[in-house]
Amino acid sequence: MATGDIRPLLDTRVADGIGQLRVVPVALPDEDALLLVHSEDGNHDPAPNHFGFPEDTLTLTLLDVDGTVRWETDLGKGVVPGVWFCPVYPFDLDGNGAEEIWCLTTADPDHQFNTTAHRLTRVEAATGEISGRWDWPRYPPGRQSLKFRNFILGGRVGDDPVLVTAQGTYADMSLQGWNADMSRRWSVEIPAHDPDFFEPIGGRDWTVETGQTAPGARGSHMCPVLDIDDDGDDELLWGERLIELDTGEERWCADRDTWFGHSDVVQPTYDRERDAWTIFTCRESYTDVAPRVAAYDADGERLWGDVDEGHMHVGWTARLGPDGDHVAMAGRNKQAAYEEMDEFLWDAATGTPREVEYPVYSTVPVDLDGDGRHELVSRMFGREGRVVDRHGDHLGTLEGHVAHSQPSKLLDHPGEQVVTYTDGGRVRVWGDRDAEDSAAARERYAHPYYRKSQRLSAVGYNWRNLGGL
Repeated sequence: MATGDIRPLLDTRVADGIGQLRVVPVALPDEDALLLVHSEDGNHDPAPNHFGFPEDTLTLTLLDVDGTVRWETDLGKGVVPGVWFCPVYPFDLDGNGAEEIWCLTTADPDHQFNTTAHRLTRVEAATGEISGRWDWPRYPPGRQSLKFRNFILGGRVGDDPVLVTAQGTYADMSLQGWNADMSRRWSVEIPAHDPDFFEPIGGRDWTVETGQTAPGARGSHMCPVLDIDDDGDDELLWGERLIELDTGEERWCADRDTWFGHSDVVQPTYDRERDAWTIFTCRESYTDVAPRVAAYDADGERLWGDVDEGHMHVGWTARLGPDGDHVAMAGRNKQAAYEEMDEFLWDAATGTPREVEYPVYSTVPVDLDGDGRHELVSRMFGREGRVVDRHGDHLGTLEGHVAHSQPSKLLDHPGEQVVTYTDGGRVRVWGDRDAEDSAAARERYAHPYYRKSQRLSAVGYNWRNLGGL
């Protein structure tokens, strides 16, 4: 059980003010560092009822593990400071042993929505200097909220690294694979299933242009990368579609003929007893298709499903069971503000319902004490920063706002850590001072999926992925 001696392991002030923060570890030749992606503005979402015109820029700051700022790079006024406008991803594409930082910038800083000027951009992690720019692939046409949904991710096919860029989440979607020399390896376009579901504004959508529609799921806010069959080649989960990084080909699409919507959560979960991956998903789109929560095996066959209706807004799997077995959580939205939720728990392997004994909505799993089981830290709604153990016992409260990132092992200290920030620009990395890494924890850290998930910490809403490991 966690000791509750949770205190800052790193405490530094990096800016005059912070309204949004993503944190991702970066591997350098000499030592690892922490990349901070921050702005004085809060996150700008492309949905019209969430978007506001930026008053600040997006800055990349590389922080040494002792809190020293190594460099800062301001991406400029042309980059809208938001998760979906500018994903940020560390990845060693050139094979030199150090990760480059990949993000999205513009050649036309006076016109943020000039999509023809958007560029895939490489930043050298050692210096913060921009060392390359390439045209960002064309966006799906249609509404602003559907268009500006950008992803950058990567994995390996044998010994070869493959970088992936992607656009779109809810309707038309497009993905591209890139080789180490930046030649295009593959390209995939997935038209919307229902051309009338999202009426295009200011242009014709792909379903009209091509006369084609695509059944099956839309994208998720998460984009996990894993080697699901342990053959040495990585795959990408794009919603409930498993896509091969080698060819861009779709291996399977779960419930292809019945589910055509968007899932808020798509989370790989490693079943240690079966020595196999399962996929847990929470479905968000407003349709009457059941189930709203489901789990699938590594071949896309449904293992179990539950909940017949409703907007399932968030969820995770976490090692909360007595033997470190996985529990699955989902929340069903009861109002537009997302503050009132029906909360559900299941045994992740069997789908057997479990009793909800304390609030779990808005929490993120983290193993602070290193025992191989998760604690939960709340991100919002009056409980921000509150940490409880798997029994719901209060362990402490972190000061500040919880960063928009994956809690994980960020420092050379036992256990995993959580990052917070203050409006005044202070950043803290919190950990358990008495933590000790168990064999189960060390096994998690050493698994290839661990680092793959850490890299995604500044892309989309990939802040729950490691609960499934």
